[in-house]
Amino acid sequence: MTLLFWFRRDLRVQDNEALSAAVSRAQSDKQPLAAGFVFGEDFQNLSPIRRNSLITSVKSLSDSLPEGLIFRSGNVAASLLSICKDLDVSVVYATRSFDTHGMLEQSAVAELLYGAGISLQLVGSNYAVQPGTVRKDDESTLRVYTPFYKRWVQFIGQRPIEVKTESVSWVAGSGELPELSQDCTMKIQASEAYALDTWRRFQKRALRDYSENRNRTDLSGTSHLSHALAHGEIHPRTLLAELGDSPGEEVFRKELAWREFYADVLFHNPHTYDGYYEPRFEKMRYDSAENNSKLEAWKTGNTGYPIVDAAMRQLLTTGWMHNRSRMIVASFLVKDLHIEWQIGARWFEKWLTDFDPASNSHGWQWTAGCGTDASPYYRVFNPTLQGYKFDPNGDYVRKYIPELRHIAGAEVHEPWKLIDGLQNGYPAPILDHSLERDESLARLEEIKG
Repeated sequence: MTLLFWFRRDLRVQDNEALSAAVSRAQSDKQPLAAGFVFGEDFQNLSPIRRNSLITSVKSLSDSLPEGLIFRSGNVAASLLSICKDLDVSVVYATRSFDTHGMLEQSAVAELLYGAGISLQLVGSNYAVQPGTVRKDDESTLRVYTPFYKRWVQFIGQRPIEVKTESVSWVAGSGELPELSQDCTMKIQASEAYALDTWRRFQKRALRDYSENRNRTDLSGTSHLSHALAHGEIHPRTLLAELGDSPGEEVFRKELAWREFYADVLFHNPHTYDGYYEPRFEKMRYDSAENNSKLEAWKTGNTGYPIVDAAMRQLLTTGWMHNRSRMIVASFLVKDLHIEWQIGARWFEKWLTDFDPASNSHGWQWTAGCGTDASPYYRVFNPTLQGYKFDPNGDYVRKYIPELRHIAGAEVHEPWKLIDGLQNGYPAPILDHSLERDESLARLEEIKG
């Protein structure tokens, strides 16, 4: 008999609670251990850069294992059952998922394996505190971040888990990785070792000033760990174990808690992956996304608002977008274009290499005004003012919009005011923000009753 470890969004060896349990079981039962990964049926729907990101991460993991991974593509449950039959597997270990699709997937796998007499053991999570753990005194769930954080910090503090892969016998890997897409020219770096190195560099480079610089789109003030966390190349427990109490470290701890808060919200409200947390917003008037030229301008970074377009082009070229930029472009889609947040969330899901289902859905809903925030809808970001504030010299805009590189300084945020501002083909604004802001608030009034 053989044990199988099913890697999911936990593409690392160390500080992997489920893998540690599988290794311990294989050691005590004196059974060989196999490791597998399945590229699911939705893999081909991802952008080339996101596909390459996942392939690179999985390959790095395979290279770090004693005998590599077993690769499969297609239906996840059927692929795992096939591996189990080939290797005479009795038990499959995996990290438990708490997001909507992850829970549906593990349920389907458990049901199919159970029918074949095979047990699925789900252990641990991708979070420092398992979703569903943090509750009020009366055991009800928390709907607001600040009280969640105050209770969440009482549950953290566990030390990273050491996994001794050399203590068991491993089954040789097999199968082939999908080929890297040639449509993506960006070189992607992804691995457990690279994630740890990124963390070390962030500690030296920007953690001290994180509270001050994390919102600046023109500075490298963020951790650049979102990809690693989304793929599970590093566990938040590893990061939290090394955080002190300086202002920068405290703010970074709170940012990790936001990720866990949204995971908790989605776990308790699985419909909010693509449904409204506040259902009354379903009744709001939205513009159709079908054949919408302004939506296409938003997707391609041609709205005529430089900070919006720089962000959208950053996404298309790098598979990543600054967090402040995500709020700006989300506000523009929902409040200026009057398009439902789900359209933007799906676009992010396709392109973001750091896609996290809970953070994506509830980050969008926070900005759209239908999420967990107390009084959110009146918050309408002015894209021009946001540019001046968070890209004060225009360096972020010039980096991603070559048509505006002839404009020096902050004037790049309003190129339509300059005689030569649009001479290189950059478009004029596709709308008047002040008018659309008023329209957005008027539509809110329609549903307030």
